[in-house]
Amino acid sequence: MLSPHPPGPAVLLGLDFSCAPSKRKPLTLAWGRRAGHVVKLDRVDAFPTLAELEALLAPGRPELAEGFVMGCDFPFGLPLPFVEALRTHGPGELPTLLADLDDAAKGQPADCLIQALHRHCGDRAGFQHLVDTWGQSWHLDRPAGSKLLHRPTDQAMPGISSTSPLQTRYVPVGKMYFEGMARLIQANLTLPGLRQGRAHALAFEAYPGLLAGELLGRRSYKSETDATDDRLIARMDLVDALEQGRSRLGLRLKLSPAQRDLLVSDPKGDRLDAVLCLMQAGWAHAQHEQGAALWGLPANVNPIEGWILSA
Repeated sequence: MLSPHPPGPAVLLGLDFSCAPSKRKPLTLAWGRRAGHVVKLDRVDAFPTLAELEALLAPGRPELAEGFVMGCDFPFGLPLPFVEALRTHGPGELPTLLADLDDAAKGQPADCLIQALHRHCGDRAGFQHLVDTWGQSWHLDRPAGSKLLHRPTDQAMPGISSTSPLQTRYVPVGKMYFEGMARLIQANLTLPGLRQGRAHALAFEAYPGLLAGELLGRRSYKSETDATDDRLIARMDLVDALEQGRSRLGLRLKLSPAQRDLLVSDPKGDRLDAVLCLMQAGWAHAQHEQGAALWGLPANVNPIEGWILSA
């Protein structure tokens, strides 16, 4: 039987991330708090620049002085075969930079990996080039097959698969890792199972599709370009299910009528995705309170690959 822990930080955050935010496609951050089985949404903010997120996460912000638990919609790690290929066959100085990746005495592996990638690639276009040229200009004897590998966590939920962290086009999840992970480490956040940082500033990998898929099946609820009545109805049904607590998370979302309208009226689904991440952060918060050692994550999380909350 688990022994309860003291309550974690009171503030919950859910971040719908973009590697290149703008006024048209901002970062979307949901704020809330949990009391028992209820997560109350406080507000939803929009940040058109990465600098605004950096400023919010920096130590000393009054509104986060008591700490926070945040679910982030981007991968916290890369598939292990890709990382091993970088260590053994990678271009330039990458094999040297990653030589001590397994040596905890030399630093935290998640930090070492993203810092080495930034030093070698320079920017997210450079990271895309690194992935694109795998098997072409480096590691020429790469085994045949798709480069878009998945981590164990990406397919841990039957019937649901998240996008490969090596996808840098369409939904550019790899670029989101490149930009997002660097900023979490820059802010010295604790990523349970991956790295130790500020004790009361915690971030987890979340995936809105995990919770949406459980509640809606394969129904589409969002689109960047195609706002349809069917998707509107799906968003309404999804919000209904969250308010009624019909997911396996065991939590119920509390909204005002105005907040409900705010979530349902967004055809791109950014606000709703931020709230789905908020609910997963709430689940981690509850797991910790009940005594789970890693806030509900498996005990054997690989710090290079990471793990999605509640997968």
